[in-house]
Amino acid sequence: MLHHISFGVSNIERAAAFYDAALAPLGYVRVWEDLRPGEMDQAVGYGIAGGGDKLALKFCPEGQRPPGPGFHLALAAPNRQAIINFHEVAIQHGGTDNGSPGLRPHYGPHYFAAFVIDLDGHHIEAVFNSPE
Repeated sequence: MLHHISFGVSNIERAAAFYDAALAPLGYVRVWEDLRPGEMDQAVGYGIAGGGDKLALKFCPEGQRPPGPGFHLALAAPNRQAIINFHEVAIQHGGTDNGSPGLRPHYGPHYFAAFVIDLDGHHIEAVFNSPE
């Protein structure tokens, strides 16, 4: 259903460094960039190598606010270890823990997830929902 989603970020270089690190364990990479230091309208896109972007970061230095309560972005992970690595790396790169890696049986018997808040306040989840 979704083609991609975009987040406004207050510092594109800092946000790109965070997402480069945090998304790598999930198998996502920077698939394009339009970085021009000091200029407006900068952006970076992430997805599967060789494909298009599914997440874009847009430089919005003025008035950037994350979506309100109830919104978060859930990213598919290839396995449980990738989620553990995602959470660890995201925290190491300045993210805030919002739910450590583990089973969430209230979502289903195999629902394994971790939650972080990025440097601009966006809520991110990594999830694997299959028996391992």
